[in-house]
Amino acid sequence: MLIHVVSAGETLWHIANRYAVPMQAIIQLNALSNPNQLVIGQSLVIPSAYTTHIVKKGNTLSSIAQQYNVPMQAIIQANHLTNPDLLTPGTQLLIPPTTHTVQAGETLTQIASFYGTTVQAIIKENNITHPNMIYVGTELVIPRNKPSIEVNAYTYQPSEEAIQSINAIGDLLTYFSPFGYMIKEDGSLQSINDQAMIETAQSQNIIPMLTLTNFSSTETGSNLAHVILSNSQLTEKVIDNVLKVMDEKGYQVLNIDFENVLPADREHYNQFLQSAVDRLHPKGYLVSTALPPKTKPGATYEAFDYEAHGRIADFVILMTYEWGYRLGPPQAISPINEMTKVVQYALSVMPANKIFLGFQIYARDWLLPHVKGQEAETFSPQEALARAQQYGATIQYDRTAQSPYFRYVDKQGRNHEVWFEDARSAQAKFDLIKQFQLRGVSYWALGFPFPQNWVLLANDFSITK
Repeated sequence: MLIHVVSAGETLWHIANRYAVPMQAIIQLNALSNPNQLVIGQSLVIPSAYTTHIVKKGNTLSSIAQQYNVPMQAIIQANHLTNPDLLTPGTQLLIPPTTHTVQAGETLTQIASFYGTTVQAIIKENNITHPNMIYVGTELVIPRNKPSIEVNAYTYQPSEEAIQSINAIGDLLTYFSPFGYMIKEDGSLQSINDQAMIETAQSQNIIPMLTLTNFSSTETGSNLAHVILSNSQLTEKVIDNVLKVMDEKGYQVLNIDFENVLPADREHYNQFLQSAVDRLHPKGYLVSTALPPKTKPGATYEAFDYEAHGRIADFVILMTYEWGYRLGPPQAISPINEMTKVVQYALSVMPANKIFLGFQIYARDWLLPHVKGQEAETFSPQEALARAQQYGATIQYDRTAQSPYFRYVDKQGRNHEVWFEDARSAQAKFDLIKQFQLRGVSYWALGFPFPQNWVLLANDFSITK
């Protein structure tokens, strides 16, 4: 896949011709609702056997060629490099595909074995309709080997909408997490209508994950968490009730998402996590936690002990989002520079194979000038593009945050600033997962259409089921 950024004067016809692909393919991959009205600065996913590589410090042409298993000369030619020994960090290189010319007597099975891929992958990559009839001299594109990751998605959608989401992208999910089971001060749980969505997930080989929380849209949950965590009898009662729900409904993983925990409850929280593991593991259940973003030990989110969670839990989900908070000033919601700092700190105290990178898939629209406490509107990246079209905005891209944004004036004459996600920002997050070889990605939350994300996710990774 390639990513194209629309320039002034470009039409979909021009772009399709440039890349020699059908317009309909671009429309479908990007779910373009109005193909005749592109936005300057809009990113488009282009179907292609080529891919791109962002040069990093220490990269050489030789190392890049080895990484993608293509000849150096092919990269030089594709990028018209005049000085291949001089690569500047941040430069985007076009990487051609690995190709194979069919020789006499060869079969797809032999070719797949030679390149370490599968027959089915070659058939899919080359749109082969008759696998037993490949002709000498045919040039085949060999699929790239993709890293395997696990994918989780939270949802707070009503049951019918959640089922629609699962049916749409279920082949890309390892875990599915309805949000959420709220604890009560007596140790009981506030149930949710999740049975039908659990059954739908299981029918697609997706593992249901029960989310246990103290947090709601109206309650921070600090006092509630303290009441539970500081009382050993109540913590055991909570675990009793969790096990009952998991046994009855088919959940296989517990995700503990306690938020705004008081610093004084740090050790109580660690003990609760250990108790949950001690009781759930013998039954074959896994235990995970959701952690707020930290870049170092200390006062910020003091109650959340990264080292202890990484040591005790089977995996952790880093909630690497909400820098652009709905009640705060406008900024990128998931800036890659800040996300990277959180990942680096997490890696200093826990292994990469326990870490999920959190990825929010929604946009926010702030009124300007921002007034403290004024709430931004939250909606999907698709709606962000629709607003940019409606108001004739030009999309900008913050290179530091790796996030798109734009400004517009509404019909009442009010100024707005919108930050959202696009193909470029999604790719930046996937590159971060690859760079640090993390366990996977966790989405907050289903219900915000973002078709480019799912296209790129499938292109970049093999999803563990």
